[in-house]
Amino acid sequence: MTDSRINVTRGARRAWLAGAMALCMGAVTLPAMAVKGELPDFTELVEKVGPSVVNIRTMERPSSRPGGGSGLDPNAEELFRRFGIPLPGNRGNGPRGGGPGDDEPTQRGVGSGFILSADGFVMTNAHVVDGADELLVTLTDKREFKARVVGLDKRTDVAVVKIEASGLPAVRLGDVAKLKVGEWVMAIGSPFGLDNSVTAGIVSAKARDTGEYLPFIQTDVAINPGNSGGPLINMRGEVVGINSQIYSRSGGFMGISFAIPIDEAGRIADQLRASGKVIRGRIGVSIGPVTKEVAESIGLGKPSGALVRSAEAGGPAEKAGVEAGDIITKVDGKLVDKSGDLPRLIGVIKPGTKATLQIFRPGKGNRDITVTVAEFEPDLPAKAASANPAPSTAAKAVLGLTVSELTDALKREMKLRGGVRVDAVDGPAARAGLREGDVVLALDNTEISDLKQFLAVAGKIEKGKAVSVMVRRGEWVNYLVLKTAR
Repeated sequence: MTDSRINVTRGARRAWLAGAMALCMGAVTLPAMAVKGELPDFTELVEKVGPSVVNIRTMERPSSRPGGGSGLDPNAEELFRRFGIPLPGNRGNGPRGGGPGDDEPTQRGVGSGFILSADGFVMTNAHVVDGADELLVTLTDKREFKARVVGLDKRTDVAVVKIEASGLPAVRLGDVAKLKVGEWVMAIGSPFGLDNSVTAGIVSAKARDTGEYLPFIQTDVAINPGNSGGPLINMRGEVVGINSQIYSRSGGFMGISFAIPIDEAGRIADQLRASGKVIRGRIGVSIGPVTKEVAESIGLGKPSGALVRSAEAGGPAEKAGVEAGDIITKVDGKLVDKSGDLPRLIGVIKPGTKATLQIFRPGKGNRDITVTVAEFEPDLPAKAASANPAPSTAAKAVLGLTVSELTDALKREMKLRGGVRVDAVDGPAARAGLREGDVVLALDNTEISDLKQFLAVAGKIEKGKAVSVMVRRGEWVNYLVLKTAR
């Protein structure tokens, strides 16, 4: 019996050794999962897509820079501008000093872009080219062209520029619907002016709502100032997004970056190429999210849809019968899963077209309402702050907000009863997404009537607390969550 066990053990050991040797010699086929799990090789993609990526330098003339510019390196200025850090004043004697007699354009910033068509249309971010006096586009073969802005859309941060060239290597656009979380993707751009830098990572999430007009693709691809406007590329060599933003507490890459989905950007680019502007639909409602508690309390069940906080007097929604407190759950049969979906679904509808809204009205259930979509008006221009704004040092320290009283004229123009205008943002306010020119309508669930009330409410907010801020931006109202400084 002992001999039998010894023979079995020796036989098993010989079989294991034979299998191990076969594996080392390549005689055993690896499971499909192991082969699929190998790290990707990006070299062919770089060779294929790299020539379609361009460097974009923005130039400005001395007459357009009050005080002669900041005196900073252009890449540093791009970093400051992108993350809302105020530019220091001109140092006067630097290489960008802009002294008397200096009429030559100087570099203002740097970004990236990619070729849409062989005849010279290039896509990039709106913030890359906005405000530039001149644009210089450099190809990978070192050819340099002056470019003109065909059109830009600040709301989605998409721009199209044109260079006079032909036979250019255009990119192929991919299908964002087929993009999967966990899929490998690659970026090519000019971070800090370093042309054609390649970085790679995976898709971290899709349809990430960051409070902007579009749902973003979130990745862990390294993106830094100068990458803005460059392509996000899948493993088939197709562009699936435009690298646009990062989440950062330091101003540098921290492992979270966002790209504009190329299907959304493509629709914007088509309008820009056709007419130089983007026309959107609107129905005139201010909306908010539907929380689980609200959904349960009104019998909706699932927390989905867009809660109508108010309907604009005389606007399309009010004329159609939409009331404050209604929850819009579908637009032309398309589900409104969260409140941010509504402006996107309405925005793509041609003004003058009739759309069917499914609404849930507490106590009365679902009903369909037909509304005639109107044209979305451009953002209202920022108004000059009133004299003696009297900002609160405490509010600025805790909230990162400098605000001023709304003028009566601005209240009438925006049809507001109250609120305060945001003059500057820093720290917590900047991280929450507030911008200069926003109007704060409510703070910490308290409606704001004027500057005095804002300062009183702000003075009672505890350090380190997360507070809600109701903000009017252009024609739309949004809720932002601001975590105060400690």
